Amino acid sequence: MKIFESSEGNVWKYVFDIEFQSAITEAVLYRYGTWKDRTVLCMSVQSGCPVGCTFCGTGNKFIRNLSVNEIISQVQYVFYDKYLFDEVKDCKKLQIMFMSMGEPFMNYNNVATAIQALHYTYPNADLLVSTIAPNAVWRYGQAFIELSKEIPKVGLQFSIHASTDGIRDTIIPYRNKMSLCELRNYGVQWWHETSRKPYINYCITDEFTIGWDGWNLLDLFPPNVFNLTLSVLCSADETMKDAGYRNLEQIKDYEQWFMDKGYNTRVFDPAGQDDIGGGCGQLWYVQQYMENYND
Repeated sequence: MKIFESSEGNVWKYVFDIEFQSAITEAVLYRYGTWKDRTVLCMSVQSGCPVGCTFCGTGNKFIRNLSVNEIISQVQYVFYDKYLFDEVKDCKKLQIMFMSMGEPFMNYNNVATAIQALHYTYPNADLLVSTIAPNAVWRYGQAFIELSKEIPKVGLQFSIHASTDGIRDTIIPYRNKMSLCELRNYGVQWWHETSRKPYINYCITDEFTIGWDGWNLLDLFPPNVFNLTLSVLCSADETMKDAGYRNLEQIKDYEQWFMDKGYNTRVFDPAGQDDIGGGCGQLWYVQQYMENYND
């Protein structure tokens, strides 16, 4: 196990090398203000990932699904390392996110069991599942809705990254995924049955325009049903912070446009990820491991 700390002192990356089982996984811990103000933990659900997003350092180098214990252990170890067991239980905004490495719906049964266990241990934690919406949603979608109704702290986010299926296919070349219309329809169903809005995560690139992409998103994902996350799309060897701060003011301008249209928005803050590769697609240590593993 290796720990990387950002120079800003608010982000830590934990990389777990499960040598005897030929797997590697990671979790990233964020502190916003104090631990009791807001604590965020992004965790992995697979070792590697079969999806192959072009911007992600993990690429399409997939080893295996993580077990329930391997998923939960990331949370337990990170909180133990920082002596946070008591503080996180009193945290005003505790978020545990299934969005570091791997696709949750491709390991659904283990993820669902981990969600139930984590909710029992940390009942104040928001449990956010972030997905590209693979076709596995057709199989597990209703089960996830029932889980979300059982546990009102469960949240849903779709990583769409583009406003048309054609462009999205170039960014997420994985073929067995829902179309934007299909995942929109599932999001509407999830909202209707849980009374909670799902998020759509859209990565801003230099090609993004309000006139084209903005109106496409507004047409596909109405703000009365969907919330919006705006972030920046990085290549696998570009730091999240450099790319984020380069476009941050522009992203904030775009955010205002979406807010004027009625969206509840949030902008991804890339702080602290420049020197440890804490963001999705910036898994530097994992990339090296994957190269050695494939060799």
